[in-house]
Amino acid sequence: MATAALLLVAASAAPVTIPVRLQAGLANQSGRLLIFAKRIEPGAKPETAIDTSPFAPQAVAIAGREVEDMRSGGVVTVDGETGSFPTAFSALPAGTYRIQAVLDRNHDYNYGGRGAGDMVSSVVEVTLPGPVPVLELANALPEPPPPAVADRPDLKPVDFTSPALSIFWGRPVHIRGWIALPPGYGKGATFPTVYSTGGFGSNLRYAEQQAAEMSAMMKDGSAPPMIWVYLDESSPTGTHEFADSVNNGPWGKALTTELIPALEKQYRMDSRASGRFLTGHSSGGWATLWLQVRYPKVFGGTWPTSPDPSDFHDFTNVDLYAPNANMYAPAGGQPYPLVRDHGRVISSLQDFARIEAVLGPYGGQFASFDWVFSPKGADGRPMPMFDRATGKVDPFVVSYWRDNYDIANIVARDWKVIGRDLDGKIHLTVGTADTFYLDGPAHRLQAVLDRLGAKSQFRFLPGKTHFDLLERGGDREALMKDFAWEMYAVARPRFKRP
Repeated sequence: MATAALLLVAASAAPVTIPVRLQAGLANQSGRLLIFAKRIEPGAKPETAIDTSPFAPQAVAIAGREVEDMRSGGVVTVDGETGSFPTAFSALPAGTYRIQAVLDRNHDYNYGGRGAGDMVSSVVEVTLPGPVPVLELANALPEPPPPAVADRPDLKPVDFTSPALSIFWGRPVHIRGWIALPPGYGKGATFPTVYSTGGFGSNLRYAEQQAAEMSAMMKDGSAPPMIWVYLDESSPTGTHEFADSVNNGPWGKALTTELIPALEKQYRMDSRASGRFLTGHSSGGWATLWLQVRYPKVFGGTWPTSPDPSDFHDFTNVDLYAPNANMYAPAGGQPYPLVRDHGRVISSLQDFARIEAVLGPYGGQFASFDWVFSPKGADGRPMPMFDRATGKVDPFVVSYWRDNYDIANIVARDWKVIGRDLDGKIHLTVGTADTFYLDGPAHRLQAVLDRLGAKSQFRFLPGKTHFDLLERGGDREALMKDFAWEMYAVARPRFKRP
C-alpha cells in the first residue's frame, strides 16, 4: 500500500524537464543528449557515473533527445515525460535520485555505451518530485589507454579498402582487424587460417586483444600453429555481421572475393578450403554460420558459439512466422523474456527494445538486425521488422528475412545445391542456460539438419551461459583451444594433438 501511495503522489506531480548547459568556452556540440536517473537510499556510496544496463533494466530511468548545434554556455531542456523509460519521470516513486547528463556525440551509445569524446556532467543528487538543477556538460571522456600489446612481429594489423563496399557507399570503406601469426611463421611452410568475428559490442580494440591472447596460446603449445584473422564487424549501424545486405552493403562478397585473396597473397596461408575456418561468438557466431552456409565452397568449417537466432521460428523466444506475431507478448500472454540468469528472468524483450529506442535509433541490437536483414524502405532506411511502440511484427519484412537470412530455412531450401559442400562443416556450441535463450533456435537448426540426413556437430553444454561458455577447469579459453585443434585436424589430418 505504501508503494502504491508513492506512485499516486508521483503521478500527480508536475511534468519533469531537465535543463542541461554546455560549459562556456567549449565548442558548440551536436548529438544525442541523454539523462540517467537512479533512485538511491540514504547513505549510498558516491558514484561518478549513472548508466543503464540490460541486466538491471528497471534500475535507472532514462530520457533523451536530439540536439543540433548546442551552443557554448547555452541551456537546452530534455523532456522527462515522453519517450522516457521505464516511465515518465513525474511518475517515478518519490525519493532521492542521482542524475547525470551525457551527450552521445557519435550516436554510438546503443552499441558500446559512453566512450571517448562524449560529454558528461557531474552526478547530481535531487529529490523527486521537485525541480532538477541545471546539469553542466563540462568534460569530454578521454581515449582509453591502448591495449597492453607491444609492437610485436607476431601481431599484424589489417586495414583493407574494399572496392565493392566503397562503390556501394560512395566513399572509402575499410575492413579492419588484427592477425596473430604462429610460432615458426616465415620458415617456408603454409598455415591453416581461422577467420574470427566478435559479438555485438566488440570493436577493433577487442580484435587486437583476441589476437594477442591467441598468440600466447600458440606460443605455449595449448593451441596449434595457425594464422588467426580477428575481424572487426562493428559499424555505425551496429554490427554488419559480414552479411551481404541491401542496407549495409556486400560485406560477405568483400570478405570472400577481396580481403581473403589479398591476405593469401601477403601471408603464408593455406589457400585450400580445407585450410580456411570460421569461428565467432553471439552475433559473430551468426556471422560465421551464415558465411559458411552462403559460401560453402570457400571455408572448410565453422565453429560458431552461442550464435544469434539461426531459425526465425524462435527469434529470442518469438515465432516470427506465427499469425499476428508480436515481439513483446503473445495475445493475452506474459511479456516475452529476453535476458535470464540460470532461470531467473532479468529483462523482457519489450524493456530491451524501449531502452534502445530512448538511447537513439542508431546501432542498437534490434536496429542492427534491421540494417542487416531488412529490405530498404521508401525513406532509404531499412524497414523495421516490428513496431517499437506496439511490438507488432511486419509479415512482409519477415518474409524477406526468411528468404535471405533464416539459416535453417536456407539450408532446407537449398540443400540439393549446397549440401555436398556444406555437409559436416557446421560445429555449433551453446549453453543450455544461454543468457539470451539462444539454445532454442540452435535446437531447431539441428533438427533441420538431422531431417536432411546431414552430418553436423552440435554441443549443448549443461548450465553454461552466454558468458562462461568457453571456460572449463578454470581455463576461460579451454573450449576455444579444443576448437582450434579440431580445425587443425581437418587441415592436417595426420597430425595428433599432444
